Amino acid sequence: MKKRHILILLCSLVVFACEKDDICPEATATTPQLIVRFYDTISVDDTKSVSGLFVYGINDANETVFFKDISVATKDSIAIPLRTDINTTKLVFHSDFSIDDNGTPDDESDDVVLGNPDIVDINYTRDDVYVSRACGYKAIYSNLGATLTTDTDNWITNITIENNTIENESAAHINIYH
Repeated sequence: MKKRHILILLCSLVVFACEKDDICPEATATTPQLIVRFYDTISVDDTKSVSGLFVYGINDANETVFFKDISVATKDSIAIPLRTDINTTKLVFHSDFSIDDNGTPDDESDDVVLGNPDIVDINYTRDDVYVSRACGYKAIYSNLGATLTTDTDNWITNITIENNTIENESAAHINIYH
């Protein structure tokens, strides 16, 4: 009988030792993404879609970094993840993006990327905020800034900061005019 009570006690400890926050609920706020809205340069209050928009990053080794949920599309806004390991993210905003494989899809060396890429450096200050044991930390970005690299064919004409702090994804943080 004593062994049975000990077994029941051990089983109870195992079952009740897990806390409800051992699994991070999907509804829990995580590190927010940068929300960018695109506007018409001439009629600055009107949003304007970017044809064939493709956004990707450039890492410290100057290599292309593709984002999981970003594909080529025509749209007037986009959510982009920022780096959480340093205070700068280098992004390429590519308009009219397409790939011409010159009729030889098996030979990648013949591929030519078409369109107009503009490079934007997003600068910020990171603050890691504890969420819970299961969810860990999330980053909050403040002191947001953006710098356009000037080239001979910029399609981006101006960038404004709409919200200096990125705590959520409920409104645009940066406006890009084209």
